[in-house]
Amino acid sequence: MEDPERPVINLKDPLLAAFLAWLLPGLGHAYQGRYAKAILFFVFIVGTFLFGVYLGSSSEVGVGRVVYASWREEDRRFSYLAQVCVGLPALPALVQANRVHNDKEPLWHGFMAPPQLDPDQNAQNPPALTNQPTLSALHKNLNRFFELGTLYTVVAGLLNVLAIYDAWEGPAFPEPRKTEEDEEETTEEGEKSGS
Repeated sequence: MEDPERPVINLKDPLLAAFLAWLLPGLGHAYQGRYAKAILFFVFIVGTFLFGVYLGSSSEVGVGRVVYASWREEDRRFSYLAQVCVGLPALPALVQANRVHNDKEPLWHGFMAPPQLDPDQNAQNPPALTNQPTLSALHKNLNRFFELGTLYTVVAGLLNVLAIYDAWEGPAFPEPRKTEEDEEETTEEGEKSGS
């Protein structure tokens, strides 16, 4: 039985809406015409991500040092798997990781570039990372803000997973409460079918 009070929302193409919501928080909802949610998700998710990037920045080590992609044995950055869920704002880290992997220097003054590994780890640093700070220098310079910045950017990514799901599946509505009349009708229908 359809509830006449429940609003009908046209989700258009849910798969495209989910992709757009990943690409930029709120974009999938804007595509669906759900502008209030689009603005809400964009402001809060992107704002949380950018605040984390700000916390992970300093004049000594550069901007956005808490968001980087690294799969080196000595530095597996699993937090990036959550950060990349925020979409475009986290994709420069993939560009930087790809450049370093291909022995090219990072762009944009090392913005979201992976750091050098510490020499005492007996790790081989690619020549492209010569001008980048070491991981211990990031921790020393940023202190607790390295972890706080990482936390904020990870939370933003995880929040966007919920927004992506909302763009794909639509809003959740509670089941309508049954009134006494509905219960009486159900009981009467049961008695009629039992006879």
